[in-house]
Amino acid sequence: MIVGEEFLGVLALMTLAAALIGLFKRINLPSILAYLVAGIIVGPFVIGMVQYTETMHMAAEVGIVLLLFTLGLEFSLAKLIAMRSLVFGFGGSQMIATTLVFAFIAWMFGQTPASAFILGGILALSSTAVVIKHIDEQGRLNTKRSQLAIAVLLFQDLAVVPLLIIIPLVSSSDQSIASAIGLALFKGVIAITVLLSIGKWLLPRVYNEIARTRNDELFVLTTLLIAMLAAGATYSFGLSMALGAFLAGMMLSESQYRHQLEADIRPFRDILMGLFFVTIGMQINLQLLLAEWFWLLLSLVAIMTIKAFIVRLFAFAVRLDTNDAWAVGIKVAQIGEFSFVLAALAFENNVLSEYQANMIVAVGAISMAITPWLIDKSDLIAKTLAKPIDLATLPDTPSQDKDADVLIIGFGRVGQSVAKMLKLEGLSYVVVDNDPIRVQESRAAGVDILYGDASNKSVMSYAVGRTTKLSIISFDDHARAKAVINTLRHLSSEIQIIVRTRKDYHSDELYEAGALQVVPEVQEGSLMLISQVLHYAGIPMSRILKRVRNERKKGYVHMHGFYPGETTEISFDKNDKLEFLHAVVITETAYANQKMISELQLNKRRVDIVALRRDRQEIEYPPPDTLIHTNDVLVISGKPRRVERIEKYLLDGG
Repeated sequence: MIVGEEFLGVLALMTLAAALIGLFKRINLPSILAYLVAGIIVGPFVIGMVQYTETMHMAAEVGIVLLLFTLGLEFSLAKLIAMRSLVFGFGGSQMIATTLVFAFIAWMFGQTPASAFILGGILALSSTAVVIKHIDEQGRLNTKRSQLAIAVLLFQDLAVVPLLIIIPLVSSSDQSIASAIGLALFKGVIAITVLLSIGKWLLPRVYNEIARTRNDELFVLTTLLIAMLAAGATYSFGLSMALGAFLAGMMLSESQYRHQLEADIRPFRDILMGLFFVTIGMQINLQLLLAEWFWLLLSLVAIMTIKAFIVRLFAFAVRLDTNDAWAVGIKVAQIGEFSFVLAALAFENNVLSEYQANMIVAVGAISMAITPWLIDKSDLIAKTLAKPIDLATLPDTPSQDKDADVLIIGFGRVGQSVAKMLKLEGLSYVVVDNDPIRVQESRAAGVDILYGDASNKSVMSYAVGRTTKLSIISFDDHARAKAVINTLRHLSSEIQIIVRTRKDYHSDELYEAGALQVVPEVQEGSLMLISQVLHYAGIPMSRILKRVRNERKKGYVHMHGFYPGETTEISFDKNDKLEFLHAVVITETAYANQKMISELQLNKRRVDIVALRRDRQEIEYPPPDTLIHTNDVLVISGKPRRVERIEKYLLDGG
């Protein structure tokens, strides 16, 4: 029953992780720390309920792959080329300098030059997983400081590739380190060229076909498959799987599906990344922490201080002000997740001792745990460390495109008409639509449009972040409109929402959901026609406008009752506000004859008497104490079925 025991262990781990995440969120601690603590508790060094298996390791690796895939979605090739001075200049110089500093320190403590170099490279790496995840949760992924930190992290991720190849070769004399690096770079160039070519010519056509099917499962499955295929392709080259996933994301970063892809992949990424941090916690030896606590804390402080200070020094090369330099240094001061992979590989190849590998994992785990707090406080710490005379501080504001005045959700006939009128008035707009052909055509014409499900928070967060005033939901789908309103309200309590519907069936529900204005096409079209008729009939425009405003204010009350005919479309939808008018002639033997209107209690039957005709005189909405006479004509209003029942009641009393 080993399988049963493993299942119980996994079940206990999931229960503990869920409980800790809820607890840590309540006390404003990051979920990453909850995963680490869960791993420590169930790991072999505490209660030993769950063993660190190869299956868990592979699942955690998939989490890293998906993380790098979503990171690649943020980087188009054009953007990477545009950032080459930051990635290869700022990031490269930081990586090289940090590696050499730590290598020199390790050599001073008695390490061989080769092992010192490897140790320096391991300690120079920072945590892409922690930094990207946390600043993404903060909504600061596109800020200047975050982009600089990402440039550093990106070069470090690229640097993992040669390190993975060098470590097994350090203990052998078959190949020099220089030739190993050259081989790694050669393989990298081939892999990047092949994958980017596939991404440019093949993937857009694949996604166009998939998007036309409107099948969410196929869309998600294809995305996962592409990420894993790219990771497997680079792995077959002897390179990092994470590099392949990053390239796959970068291949799709320029497509109109980018935001939907990120939204679809996020749940899988977050769950598997959580497992990755659990596995880290399982490897933390508490006995080592207690026995070596002094050297552990000293190493932690020294490593993070040195890394932050080196970033501060190299900031001068890119003319970065002091506040931003310290803030970036604080963001990347921790030891990264790839350091654990490299440390394990170095231990297996006798490049590092077991003690050194365990210390790297322990220091790295603690540095990761405190990184979210450091990122939250990075502005305050940076200002404290910066010199008071530094007046060149630039605000940490998003480097997104210019804010749009209006967010248009749905780009069909109505949405495009709205966009044209906005353009004539000089107002800017951003569009969200889920029709792949329409998105492709619109993007080709220069429309600022995003592909994705507007009810998805991840997709809409970018659009809402660029919109400062107003949103219009232009499609006629009540359920989707409510979902979109809920998403918008979750992301922003200030944005004003206008909803277009064909009829006013669900106006009340849309208002309750948070709509500022609901515009039913049928009723508004009738109002416009009425306005024209009244205008040409000689009614003053001020009176017409007042009449229209009152009709809207009263919920189009005069536009819901109609006399039916043979071609009248009858709807039995309980939400349809359309009511029929029907004239009932009261005969001498009718049940309602010689009764007051109040005696009939028609209000309980949800039918109204809107008029009473007697001797060619009409009384609108007759009072309840009106006595009904023979030959009176009662004009009743209500739903079709109710009108039929009430006529029988008025005549027969049934």
